Amino acid sequence: MNPLESIILGATQGITEFIPVSSSGHLSIVQQILGGDPTNFHLFLEFINLGTLLALLIFFRKKIWRILIDIFKNHNFRLAINILITSIPAGIIGIALGSFIEDTPFFGAITTTAVAMMLVGLVMVILERLPRASVVKDGSKLSKPRALVIGLAQVFALIPGVSRSGATIIAGRLAGLSPVSAAEYSFLASIPIMCGVVLKMFLTDMDYLTANVPMLALSNLVAFVTGLFALTFIFKYLNRRKSLVMFGFYRIALAIGILIALNI
Repeated sequence: MNPLESIILGATQGITEFIPVSSSGHLSIVQQILGGDPTNFHLFLEFINLGTLLALLIFFRKKIWRILIDIFKNHNFRLAINILITSIPAGIIGIALGSFIEDTPFFGAITTTAVAMMLVGLVMVILERLPRASVVKDGSKLSKPRALVIGLAQVFALIPGVSRSGATIIAGRLAGLSPVSAAEYSFLASIPIMCGVVLKMFLTDMDYLTANVPMLALSNLVAFVTGLFALTFIFKYLNRRKSLVMFGFYRIALAIGILIALNI
């Protein structure tokens, strides 16, 4: 992978990890357009989570600090417990079925990505017309069953094209959160999952890391910078528009374009 490809893929990861259009789907599409070697591409996808994880930690540093104060000083565990509950389903399924997902053609097929993009896009377009649970102020006020439902929605993001942030923001809205609160809770709940991915890769895939340090360093740097911009954008957008409709239409248009290109 040359430096330009590393920059393009890093920017794709940083932007689409936090904007609900599916980072895995876009990375798969971009990788095929660039014509790169698909060998060990799943490892590359795991390692560039480091840049977006750092972007999350920097962006939410004040919120994370308040959560830690709540836990250790105020003995208020409610938000932390809800985040843990939301993280558990995807963590368990990811660990249990990780190899199966990597080896099964369904999860790597561009058609799967396109169909998932379209279906989730359609939900985004009609989301604000769907019935929702009673309003809750923020993630700390979610009941445990509602936190679990958001976690179960996160499992679907293991399918390329779904989008982890998209699935959890949709579920958060249906669980009674405002668009901004749903996005905040979605990203906070992704931190344990992303930490797990980063820990796993350092424990099991150090050979890949040591063989590709320059490429991964460049991609992660770009993912970090673009990730910060993407987080700033999505919160400003949701504060103003309070809807995922624009992203839904984008997903549908992209999915149709992919299917036409594939002659389906």
